[in-house]
Amino acid sequence: MIIKSENKIYAQFNEKTIRVYQAFRAEIADEAIKFGKFGSHFRTSRMSWIKPSFLWMMYRSGWATKKGQERILAIDMEREGFNIILAQAVLSSFDKDIYGTYEKWKLKFESSEVRCQWDPDRDIYGNPLERRTIQLGLSGNILKKYKKEWVVKITDITEEVIHMRNAIKNNNFKKEMLPVEIEYKI
Repeated sequence: MIIKSENKIYAQFNEKTIRVYQAFRAEIADEAIKFGKFGSHFRTSRMSWIKPSFLWMMYRSGWATKKGQERILAIDMEREGFNIILAQAVLSSFDKDIYGTYEKWKLKFESSEVRCQWDPDRDIYGNPLERRTIQLGLSGNILKKYKKEWVVKITDITEEVIHMRNAIKNNNFKKEMLPVEIEYKI
């Protein structure tokens, strides 16, 4: 995938893993925490979206308040797998600068197992920031590899999210509560 210069990936990562976030209903999260991996409630028959930006996940899930997104999981996955996902990603919408023609994009889009969307990143209140953040939709064999091979560790961070949500509501939120995300160079 070609990434435009104004689009940068910010995430928590180390030499081996990168952290992505997903929001789920209780039975998927409970099973993942119990077994340390995604179980039978995590369906690979539909697209599943991963997000490296903590605040984008908070915006998308309403800080763990939206139906079916009440549990927030931090998933540390192999960087090698994340890089494979990026290499196979196709933008969700046509971009002439990247694909040349609509027909070339459409052909790639229809055959790809990875969708890519760049959206404005968010602040703690959900307001859009100048920078954009990536979310990646996985399906087919890529999703199966993510589920079975690339997930290293799953952490339920729902209680921390609720604590932060309450701190924002009570005007005692501190920036230090947020995870530190730095640019992930491709």
